Amino acid sequence: MVGPPRPPPTDDLEEPLIGPPRPAAVEEDDDGEIIGPPRPPPSSISDDEDDEDSDAEEEDQYRIPLSNEIVLKGHTKVVSTLAVDHSGSRVLSGSYDYSVRMYDFQGMNARLQSFRQLEPFEGHQVRSLSWSPTSDRFLCVTGSAQAKIYDRDGLTLGEFVKGDMYIRDLKNTKGHISGMTCGEWHPKTKETILTSSEDGSLRIWDVNDFKSQKQVIKPKLARPGRVPVTTCAWDREGKSIAGGIGDGSLQIWNLKPGWGSRPDIHVEKGHSDDITGLKFSSDGRILLSRSFDGSLKVWDLRQMKEPVRVFEDLPNNYAQTNIAFSPDEQLFLTGTSVERDSETGGLLCFYDRAKLELVSRVGISPTCSVVQCAWHPKLNQVFATAGDKNQGGTHILYDPSLSERGALVCVARAPRKKSVDDFQANPVIHNPHALPVVQRSAKPQASARENIEGPNEVS
Repeated sequence: MVGPPRPPPTDDLEEPLIGPPRPAAVEEDDDGEIIGPPRPPPSSISDDEDDEDSDAEEEDQYRIPLSNEIVLKGHTKVVSTLAVDHSGSRVLSGSYDYSVRMYDFQGMNARLQSFRQLEPFEGHQVRSLSWSPTSDRFLCVTGSAQAKIYDRDGLTLGEFVKGDMYIRDLKNTKGHISGMTCGEWHPKTKETILTSSEDGSLRIWDVNDFKSQKQVIKPKLARPGRVPVTTCAWDREGKSIAGGIGDGSLQIWNLKPGWGSRPDIHVEKGHSDDITGLKFSSDGRILLSRSFDGSLKVWDLRQMKEPVRVFEDLPNNYAQTNIAFSPDEQLFLTGTSVERDSETGGLLCFYDRAKLELVSRVGISPTCSVVQCAWHPKLNQVFATAGDKNQGGTHILYDPSLSERGALVCVARAPRKKSVDDFQANPVIHNPHALPVVQRSAKPQASARENIEGPNEVS
């Protein structure tokens, strides 16, 4: 052979290599030894686990405080309304059991008991609670025709007058003539509140004058008559009012000089059933609406002909079911009701405002419906009221690493240990027959027995 030897055939791996080695290839021989750089390790995580991890990452991205939970109990029926003051120290809960309970985080211990219970109107469900901008007073709306104002400690400051039910024109009555449905304090002005009623009107009141309202608003109707106003809301600056009408329409009024009952925006068929909750975004761009028809709709206030997005399959059986925003308004949330034939319990659903998609569903109770919700900006804690015909409570979701004060304050406090002074020791009688009273009462009985039976014979 003249010259260098021929290279060996490439398909025969058993002959020894002569000359420079072949370029590295990711192959396995029969013995299972890897030749060349190893392949990246195969993913050992299933697709389902990947989805769960991605969901968890999304929840972490939004920083929803969900790791811990406490429940404020005490009501015997569903908790229909909730109000947390602006500092986050006091919580009000109203229920279909006709009562309002007041909780104070600073004064509560781990037993989570309310410090005061009120019954605004006997036999009337509590439908709406709202704190004033300075949190020194709160508004209570029940199924009666008169709203009440209380101070911060639950003492009654006054109640608004009831209108004359025999006057046909609602603008001439001094107040509501039928059960109220909703009420909300002005977000900026501490003297002004807004109420809605089954009598078909919205009214603006001055809290310093309980005898008559400042303004009566009659919604625009397709035909004459009285259609209830099921809910109402202020915008962030208190310059606009939204009302949900019993015919399914959405109506918005801008407060300006010389304004009247004619709405500036009228969506005739906003929902196919009663509207239970309305919420403006703080930038005044979108309006959220919730309804008995099981939907949540997102509306662009600049173009209200059609909703931007409709979320379906959200069961709703309560007239107070609302919507709330997260503190940064990146998310909005609402609760769902428990249906008779469904295996799903009461849920809290979180949606991304920008992407308009579901982010997270949190099970609050397997048997109870979720009615109202709130996400407090200072505490960074999520409140959700729940219940049914037999029980009711306010669930507070929080995360010790994300939340502040609020639930963390009272959970950290253990219940007070009972003192010796808590007990009143009753005297213990070891030999009751030695007492003079017992001996005196026993002598006549013994003599009477001897007269009947005769003296005992001793053998």
